[in-house]
Parts: sequence; C-alpha cells; structure tokens
Amino acid sequence: MNETTLWNIDEVAAHLRVPVLTIRWLRQEGRFAPAIKVGRRLVWDARDVAAWVESQREAEAA
Repeated sequence: MNETTLWNIDEVAAHLRVPVLTIRWLRQEGRFAPAIKVGRRLVWDARDVAAWVESQREAEAA
C-alpha cells in the first residue's frame, strides 16, 4: 500500500521556507496546491506541493 504524506500548514511553510501567511495568501488567491480538508483542518499531500513547486519553475533563458 502506498502511504501518502500529509503536511499541515506549518509543515508546508517550513518545507518551502516561507511564512505561514504566505501559504494562506497563495491559497486565498487560488494560486497554491489544493488542500485536503480533514475535519476542520487543512492538510496538503506532499506530492501536490512538490508538483506545485515544479510548476513555479521559471523558463530557461534562451
């Protein structure tokens, strides 16, 4: 069975080395990886966060 790693907002922010407020702002703007609601808490699949990071990569200079 493949185990999914779920991160809370503090763990996501620590992984990305940004303040929690940045994650909240990106989410509010609809510009961040989709969250998963577990009860009243939000968590993120680490694979979704990694895919979002990759999508933010700048194009290589020609």
